[in-house]
Amino acid sequence: MKLQEVRAIAKSHSIKPINLSKTELIKKIQTAEGNFDCFSTAFSGECEQINCLWREDCFAAAVQRA
Repeated sequence: MKLQEVRAIAKSHSIKPINLSKTELIKKIQTAEGNFDCFSTAFSGECEQINCLWREDCFAAAVQRA
């Protein structure tokens, strides 16, 4: 998902997306939605959150961090 799309979702949750990375924004959105702020932590390539909006980006970000 592009950063602009993430920023729009953040704004819909009253999160100000100024000076935050994509990862930080997604984690704040996850928390605002009542979910775990687990974005980019799926280092083993596994995740129980099958319907997560961020799943694809999460796996890619986790690989980059490893």
